[in-house]
Amino acid sequence: MLKSWKVRIGLSILTFFVLLAVFGPVVGGDPRANDIQAISQPPSWQHLFGTTQFGQDVLAQTIAGARGSMLVGILAAAIGTLIAILVGVPAGYFGGAVDNGLNFLTNLFLVMPVLPLILIVAGYVQGTGPFVIALIIGLFGWSGGARTLRAQALSLSSRDFVLAMRMVGEPHRRLIFCEVLPHLTGWISAMFLHGMIGGVMAEAGLAFLGITDSGSISWGTMIQAAQQQSAVLRGLWWWFVPPGLCIALIGTAATLVNFGVDEVSNPKLRMARRSVVVRTRKVAEA
Repeated sequence: MLKSWKVRIGLSILTFFVLLAVFGPVVGGDPRANDIQAISQPPSWQHLFGTTQFGQDVLAQTIAGARGSMLVGILAAAIGTLIAILVGVPAGYFGGAVDNGLNFLTNLFLVMPVLPLILIVAGYVQGTGPFVIALIIGLFGWSGGARTLRAQALSLSSRDFVLAMRMVGEPHRRLIFCEVLPHLTGWISAMFLHGMIGGVMAEAGLAFLGITDSGSISWGTMIQAAQQQSAVLRGLWWWFVPPGLCIALIGTAATLVNFGVDEVSNPKLRMARRSVVVRTRKVAEA
């Protein structure tokens, strides 16, 4: 998979932001420190990303905000993907009454208005920090992935190799973990990346609406603070462009990795190497 340039670029960007979230706040300075002599200053050598209306360094806030946004995105994706696997794979593999019950649960969450429910729950829960926001997003965002995994597991359960192993008495647990799940790696990884993008954007949307904890720093809270202080009307573009650009880069990186995984898991999408194409053209011309 690492032979694909899309995967390499996407993983490099994601690794950069993960390292930024882990080690960035240690070397990025205090994001809440106020420099009275540099209020609403554009980018300069002293403040590379400029300062806010309160004299806070935008670069330090962007680095500190990576931890909150990436934490919510990764944790929400992990929770949603895990629930989708636990619900979708057994439903498609066992069928019958198990499928009917789990499919009813999936359809129930599938028709729910997810965004309004997240807004209502997050508004009533006390102390909506990153962990609570990630838990809420993950609990309400798994139904689409479960439906996809159910369909794929239903197809795999009728394959010859699965039926043959059933006939020789292989336990269902080994069949699911050793035979069915490895064939769903591409779908699960794509689902996780999609959930991570959705988690980062959902956190930014909730923060923009003022539902998350105002004391925490994330890319969403930065955009919310810029909106409250009319940064767009006042021309303070350096206040909201860096967090928005970071969110866009996260989405681009996850999309590139997803494309690379699709090319590996689906042979029809694999691109021929340039050397093979040149050799084929020479043979055709000869």
